[in-house]
Amino acid sequence: EVQLVESGGGLVQPGGSLRLSCAASGFTYDDYAIAWFRQAPGKEREGVACISRTGDRSTRYADSVKGRFTISSDNAKNTVYLQMNSLKPEDTAAYYCAASSPYWYCSGVPREFEYDYWGQGTQVTVSS
Repeated sequence: EVQLVESGGGLVQPGGSLRLSCAASGFTYDDYAIAWFRQAPGKEREGVACISRTGDRSTRYADSVKGRFTISSDNAKNTVYLQMNSLKPEDTAAYYCAASSPYWYCSGVPREFEYDYWGQGTQVTVSS
């Protein structure tokens, strides 16, 4: 059974940093993409970043987080990270990691329909 478990959320002041982790288990294949999405209260879920686990290990970011967030993957640990720096109040949201079907690669800002497996989410609150 595929499982994705997020951790690392919390309360941080504007300008601060957090690192989210997504631990993956139960996959029977190696070629897939992992993405981070977020959903703020009253808003639709939006793609934040994605990474391909194999091949060129390509990454893509939403314009709103470019230069501030970095996605990375430690395949030996089956864990994907989202390093979030220079956080803003508008980054406040529940953050979810998601995994694609086999042989899907990160080639653009992630969209929900591209990802089949989802974690339960971790809350990030940016406030003074």
